[in-house]
Amino acid sequence: MAKTPVPPSEERLLPRVRALLGGRVLDSHCHRGDETIIVPAESIQDVMRALHDDEELDFEILMDLCGVDHMPRRPRFEVVYHLCSYRKRHRLRVKVQVDGPEPVVPTLRDLWPGADWFEREVWDMYGIRFEGHPDLRRLLMYDGFEGHPLRKDYPVTRRQPLIGPRN
Repeated sequence: MAKTPVPPSEERLLPRVRALLGGRVLDSHCHRGDETIIVPAESIQDVMRALHDDEELDFEILMDLCGVDHMPRRPRFEVVYHLCSYRKRHRLRVKVQVDGPEPVVPTLRDLWPGADWFEREVWDMYGIRFEGHPDLRRLLMYDGFEGHPLRKDYPVTRRQPLIGPRN
């Protein structure tokens, strides 16, 4: 399916983002005003620091971070970050793609402390590990839960260990 050309007026941020990040932007697009870039997972900390510190962009808030399982597509997983600048009144979506049975992405907790629980949720549901996260443990599922329930290959009929009340 061919992409429809986006009028330049919709690309408010992408020219500045491409100039700032250079070759670290693997791909970018704008659809109905939502601007998105794809960057390598290993450079996510540098990319986010640049987007945060740049005075013209000024992304002071990590609004959300979520995981996506695209099985059977390769790379299988994406981590999607939603950035916002209240002062500049704009937002940007940043994606990293990872693969393998135990995908890994560097943590952003040092830059945005609020990433702590977002990263724990993505690890809990998808099994994407955030390297450098100081407390990566279950957030939504109980400690004895086996597997990651939002992975597309998670067996829906799987029986989990029973747990009783804590005394």
